[in-house]
Amino acid sequence: MVLGHHMSVLLAQFQHYGRQWPGEQDTRHFVELLTTRPHAFERGCLDAHFTGSAWLVSADGERVLLTHHRKLGRWLQLGGHADGDTDLARVALREAEEESGLDDLSVLREPFDLDRHRIPARGDEPEHWHYDVRYVVRAGANEQFVLSEESNALTWRSVGEIADDPASDASLRRMARKWMLRG
Repeated sequence: MVLGHHMSVLLAQFQHYGRQWPGEQDTRHFVELLTTRPHAFERGCLDAHFTGSAWLVSADGERVLLTHHRKLGRWLQLGGHADGDTDLARVALREAEEESGLDDLSVLREPFDLDRHRIPARGDEPEHWHYDVRYVVRAGANEQFVLSEESNALTWRSVGEIADDPASDASLRRMARKWMLRG
């Protein structure tokens, strides 16, 4: 299969990520989905599709903006469906802007974290896999967020607190530890 530009870039990034984080087993699933199911950037790929998320850090790098997700009822990073966009860094940035109301955001274009997780059946939507590609998104000077309809609440939380909190989502703790290692 011939991959488009963004998909070729993603493939190289997934392979690099796998070498950088060899203990994370999900990477091979991301490569497989990308190379065998080009329509996986659409929600219509019912059993599994790509999503883009933002590890939205404050200007000082000490805090991250989390959403109490309305549908899932948990504190998570901002993000959402690709809806056909194969540039997942752009998806992460768009979702961060839409869900936080913040402007002057910037995205680092290399994936920061990969996380494959099951989404429970809801309404007409069957249980399925989200292949979530997460990017670092940096806030500018303005940190005054606006609550969107997708969230019950938003909050800035210390990265160190997330890393040490056993009640935090496991993937949030993993990202907090990665962020603290960045040197």
